[in-house]
Parts: sequence; structure tokens; C-alpha cells
Amino acid sequence: METTTITVVSGTQRGVFDITAEAARFVAGKGDGLLSVFVPHATAGLAVIETGAGSEDDLLALLDDLMPRDEARYRHRHGSPGHGADHLLPGLIAPSVVIPVVGGEMALGTWQSIVMVDPNADNPDRTVRFSFIKS
Repeated sequence: METTTITVVSGTQRGVFDITAEAARFVAGKGDGLLSVFVPHATAGLAVIETGAGSEDDLLALLDDLMPRDEARYRHRHGSPGHGADHLLPGLIAPSVVIPVVGGEMALGTWQSIVMVDPNADNPDRTVRFSFIKS
């Protein structure tokens, strides 16, 4: 297995951050295998979605509908308003995805991108781990 980490600077804004290009660079020329992508944070997750057509904002809006940001409903109350909801995110959007790699390229669909979903504005930097398992 080969592994590395990248840092995603999310700043003080909640968001959906496309990490497809970084993942593609990591697997380039590695042959066939599996790419595991993992975000070791309690308030972030990973998804495979279409980007650039509004899906990023739609996803954040959906999460806000499912997990409203009003603090009073959550037992977990430290941090910025809505932080209790942030800690529920990995129950809906997993902290890892696995992508097949064929000939050193990810076998994603035409419109698919790998994104880190970070609804928590309290952490300006996130770590993402890429691990390649050669077949």
C-alpha cells in the first residue's frame, strides 16, 4: 500500500471542496488497484457527486434541511452555532470512499468528482488521506 496526505484549506466557510485533481495526481501511473480516500475528522465527510452545476450548494442546503443549525436541539453544543449538527454529518456522509483505479486512472463516471464535505466553519484546515492498494 502507498499512502499520502493532503491539506484542504477550507478557511472559515462551510463548503464542498473538490479534491478530484489531487486524487488523480496521486494515482497517476500506478496501474490497477483501489484508491481509498479518508478524512480523519469528526465533522467532515467525502462524497462522489457532480460538481460545477450547483450540486455543491444543493448538498449543503439539503444537509441544513436534515440537520438544522439551531443549537438548542443538539446535546453537543460547543463550538459555533450548529456545531452539534456538524458532528452528525459522518452518519450521513461517510468519512471514506473507495474508487477503482484502472491503468493509473480513477474509474469515475463522466460527471463524477470526489468532494470533501465540510459544514464546520471552526476548522480552517482539513487533512485527507489517499491510500493506493495495487491489485
